[in-house]
Amino acid sequence: MRKWNVILGVDVSKLTLDVSSYELGQHIKIDNCSAGFKVFQKWCKTHNIDLQETLIVMEYTGGYEYRFIQFCEAFSISYCRVPGLEIKNSMGMTRGKSDEADSFRISKYGEQRIKDIEPSRPLDKTILILKQLLSFRKRLVRENAGLQSTLSERQHMYEIKTADTITRVSKAKMKSNTVYINQVEKQIMEIVKANDAMLLNYRIITSIKGIGKINAWMTIAYTENFTSFPDARTYAVYVGVLPFGHKSGTSVKGRTRVSKLANKELKQELNQAAKTAIAHDLELKAYAERKFKNKCYPLVLNNVKFKLILRMFSLVKRGEMYVDNYKRSA
Repeated sequence: MRKWNVILGVDVSKLTLDVSSYELGQHIKIDNCSAGFKVFQKWCKTHNIDLQETLIVMEYTGGYEYRFIQFCEAFSISYCRVPGLEIKNSMGMTRGKSDEADSFRISKYGEQRIKDIEPSRPLDKTILILKQLLSFRKRLVRENAGLQSTLSERQHMYEIKTADTITRVSKAKMKSNTVYINQVEKQIMEIVKANDAMLLNYRIITSIKGIGKINAWMTIAYTENFTSFPDARTYAVYVGVLPFGHKSGTSVKGRTRVSKLANKELKQELNQAAKTAIAHDLELKAYAERKFKNKCYPLVLNNVKFKLILRMFSLVKRGEMYVDNYKRSA
């Protein structure tokens, strides 16, 4: 085990980074960009922090930390990404919340877990490109949805039947966006096909009923081809489909519910997958029908999402395609 002289905790956001050392009692807030990273290097020199003997601990945000990771890799700085919920659970009772306080808590977490923490592997540039393409695709899809809403309003609310300027422009933009979406999807599939391990996992998880190409691409991208999460439950927590109990003694009797600290984009994409699975997978359909008697639809749908995640991780781990055994035994 390598000995680190300093553990820096980093609270990551889209525009800024809060960096702290719990042991030294030092903190700095920088911009999440190249200019900010230079300020960070000067701050380290001022406080005699040797970055080659430093471990940086940060939360796994699924995207906002990538620029800082690229900086760390460029200067051979060791870093470790940890799920936010794991850090939160390790803190015990806390009072108050701020980015600065969170960065100190992350640094403290790193110092307490120093014997167990291992530096993360280098960032896969292919995964970064894949995420950028998926993000751009979603932007185009959302724009088309907004334009379609505009057309519907003009037709039904304002009863405009003729092809006026707004209608013509909206239809033309939707048509061009559809072309661009197809181009983006083609490039995504080319990236997947060019990577043998990625292509194998893509074929495995799309063999599961309900998991289509979009969910498969997003799962591969956000799990970094099933390498950044140790198991299905950890990923399910990140997505926000694993429920937690809220009970204690005789006075606290809260209902079991999922955490709001989740990647809502991934959770939303799994909605359609779960609905399709309930409709076409006999095992999940039977499960849903049993649960509908005592539980509401959103909760059952959430449970199906969790089952789909369990299937994906289990099959990828074994390197096997999905086989509908329920259908055989029925």
